[in-house]
Order: sequence, then C-alpha cells, then structure tokens
Amino acid sequence: MNRVIAYIDGYNLYHGLCDAGWQRYLWLNLPKLTESLLKPGQELMLTKYFTSRTIVEDQAKRQRQTTYIEALQTLNNLQIIEGKQHAEPYTCFNCHQTRIIPREKMTDINIAVEMLSDMFKNKLDTALLISADSDLVPVIKRIRSDSDFRTKRVIIAIPPHRFSKDLANEAHGLLHIGRSRFAQSLLPKAVTRNDGFKLECPETWS
Repeated sequence: MNRVIAYIDGYNLYHGLCDAGWQRYLWLNLPKLTESLLKPGQELMLTKYFTSRTIVEDQAKRQRQTTYIEALQTLNNLQIIEGKQHAEPYTCFNCHQTRIIPREKMTDINIAVEMLSDMFKNKLDTALLISADSDLVPVIKRIRSDSDFRTKRVIIAIPPHRFSKDLANEAHGLLHIGRSRFAQSLLPKAVTRNDGFKLECPETWS
C-alpha cells in the first residue's frame, strides 16, 4: 500500500476558490477532498492543513474563519498547523496612498518542515501538496536530490485559478482539482462540536 500524507496550503486554496467564484465550496471537508484525489493502491495516512488566523478588521471575516477552523477540529485524520499574520504597509503606485494589509508568515516554512520531517521518519511514500506557491520549490528539489528519498514522490494538486510552472516542473506529478471534487467534499451545513454547540456554514459560503 502506498502511504500518502496531504499538505494543504490553506490560503492558496482559499484564494483560488474565491478567484474562481467558487465560494460555495469553501466549507470543505479537507480529508474527504484529499481522499478523493488518491489513486487505487494509495492510502491516506493524514491530512495537514496550514493556515493562520486573519488579522483583518472585518469581524465577520474573522468569525467565518474561526467557525470553519472549529468545524475542521471535529474531523478525524486532520492536523491543523497555524502560522501567523502581521500588518504590513502597502503603497499604491497609482494613488500613492499607503494602507496596512495583513501578510501571512510561516506557512511555506511550516509545510517544508513538516514534509521533510515526515520523509525522514518514513511516514509516507507520496506527499500530496495542494498549493501553487513557488516558494515550495526548494523543498521539492531537496527531496528529489536526496538519495534517501529516491522512492518518495511529491504530487502537486493545483487549486483553481492557480498555477506555478516552476512547481510543476519539480514535482513528480501534477493534477488539477475540478469543481466536482469540491462539490462532493463539503461538510454538512451544520457541524456539532464536542460540547454540543452547532457550527453553521457561513451564509456567504452557501
């Protein structure tokens, strides 16, 4: 049996779905999605979801994220790994006005560390990376160049409206996640926490 661990770049997937106009698929059951991408003879060992808590002023947006993370925490076979965000000034080249925007930190590093650690500990045969972030090219090069990992494979699953030629060139394989995969991998409209509290899918995601 070919052991698979999935590594999901949360914001890359989120923004890809939003750019595609597929907000109705944001309420995702991530282990179910990754399971749907496996080939015969593969077994999903774990799904790792990488994200960071948003620091935007929009309270509703923060609440949607919190609700979703709490819903994910009810699932088995899923590990959530959080990075950080920090405020960064951005100056518009057209109007020259400066505003503060949140920047995500540590996600690509966290993915690289987790993937290499799992490789060294021989926890997997195939790494399934859901991302199109070219910052992850170095870790794939490192895996491919190490004779200890000669039997390991890294497969890239590209989120909608995303692509990285560099990432695709380094990976052992590439696949695109179609609309039907997302449609068939949604959480129930209401998810119950261990304490009995019901978490509802945000209205703007349905």
